[in-house]
Amino acid sequence: MNRINSFPPIVDEQSEILILGSVPGVKSLEMQQYYAHPQNQFWKLMFHLFDKSFSLDYQERKDLLKENKIALWDVIESCERKGSLDTEIKNEIDNNIPQLIENYPNIKMIFCNGQKSYKNLIKILGKDFKIPIIVLPSTSPLHTVKFEEKLEKWKVIKDFL
Repeated sequence: MNRINSFPPIVDEQSEILILGSVPGVKSLEMQQYYAHPQNQFWKLMFHLFDKSFSLDYQERKDLLKENKIALWDVIESCERKGSLDTEIKNEIDNNIPQLIENYPNIKMIFCNGQKSYKNLIKILGKDFKIPIIVLPSTSPLHTVKFEEKLEKWKVIKDFL
């Protein structure tokens, strides 16, 4: 089984919110972009949240996050996985989330994109971490909640900006 690696974080000194996924899926790894699978709703949600026209351009997508003080990373640095399912993740090594938060002290809120990232994050940071953590519905196409319902839940991000 192949070992896969996550990407470097999208983050800067202005970042106030950190969104954490689990680890990139096959399509994301192939394209070397966060949430590259066309059915993943992450980017669609972000553009809706900030009333911007949707773009397929990866630089525009990253710029949208930075303009809105959002950092993006994964909880897993590397793992073995067949396909893209979180349930297939084995032998994982965590990203150094505490170090990222120390390096970017403006981060005041953490949102987890789905249960897997949340469960891993709690193992890394513990339940009583100094920064609030909220788990949001996964943007994965396998999480079959309607887009509108996901959008309603994801709107909570704007309350912290």
